[in-house]
Amino acid sequence: MYGFGNLPELIEFLSGTNNLEPTYIDISSVMKACSLYQDDFADVKGQEHVKRALEVSAAGNHNFLMIGSPGSGKTMLARRLPTILPEISFEEALQTTRIHSAVGLLNHGQPLIATRPFRAPHHTLSDAAMVGGGQYPKPGEVSLAHNGVLFLDELPEFKRNVLEVLRQPLEDGFVTISRALSSITYPASIMLVCAMNPCPCGYLGDAKHQCVCSPSQIHRYRQRVSGPLLDRIDIHVEVPAVPYKDLSNKYCGEPSIDIRNRLRSARQIQIERFKKDNFYSNAKMRSRHIKRHCVLNEDAQKLLEAAMHKLGLSARAYTRILKVGRTIADLGGTQKISAEHISEAIQYRTLDRGAF
Repeated sequence: MYGFGNLPELIEFLSGTNNLEPTYIDISSVMKACSLYQDDFADVKGQEHVKRALEVSAAGNHNFLMIGSPGSGKTMLARRLPTILPEISFEEALQTTRIHSAVGLLNHGQPLIATRPFRAPHHTLSDAAMVGGGQYPKPGEVSLAHNGVLFLDELPEFKRNVLEVLRQPLEDGFVTISRALSSITYPASIMLVCAMNPCPCGYLGDAKHQCVCSPSQIHRYRQRVSGPLLDRIDIHVEVPAVPYKDLSNKYCGEPSIDIRNRLRSARQIQIERFKKDNFYSNAKMRSRHIKRHCVLNEDAQKLLEAAMHKLGLSARAYTRILKVGRTIADLGGTQKISAEHISEAIQYRTLDRGAF
């Protein structure tokens, strides 16, 4: 690699009048120096059930929804999710850096973005800001989160048309912006993480605060969330308020690096499983993949059948449970999905179980 300070230096080099020595760059050193996260799961106290759900989500690249009262830690947990995702590769870092550079978001002197991006747009943004646009189309939030996490806090407050435009990038991993004179495609392979209150006041089911919302208000609040978007979310869990004894405990949680190392084998299993299908995670499985790779033992089949009848689970929930069960089995290093894996996966369908 050769570096030039200005155009005359380049001309002199090409004409042979200036013999520059090539510059060698240690890519691994650059990646290591730029790959430090500011947040860590060791900072999180309590919320063991939610942290386990986030671990499963990261292992299978499953989209994730948290439901809980204000102050329960939903945003704090979401911000730490990129720290347990697999290390970003050099090719992914180049893609991410190019996108951020195109809109002037690189910090001065920053050579490379070597951490997985985390984008948390405000709920007042427009659909053009979400997917990109303008007279000369620029990438939007969904592309700026490419290879990382897009976090939508206060999900019901987003305009419906803004949520609807997410359907294509969530399915295809890219977004196409068409204008009269041009059409441009930006990458948008993201992990979607959402958070919402259980009701407009936020305290439905809270042990310490009384909910003041009427049933009709609660129904209208939940109806704001796009049904097709919920169809694309594999895991939704309740995030309860953290009790004082956990907050005051001096115990530190498990560090992000330990969780990430534990997920590495599960990710490798998926890479090998889908190497002929041009994707790498259980979340992307279609019907034919589910039929081939989500084989249940007899006990697991009986449990899932009972859950479908007793809880009134939909066909959509059935598919999501199988995908998440496959990921849980991969984390345990087993080929077949057992009743234990299905039982845990059912717990991650809070909305389908009618818990709220």
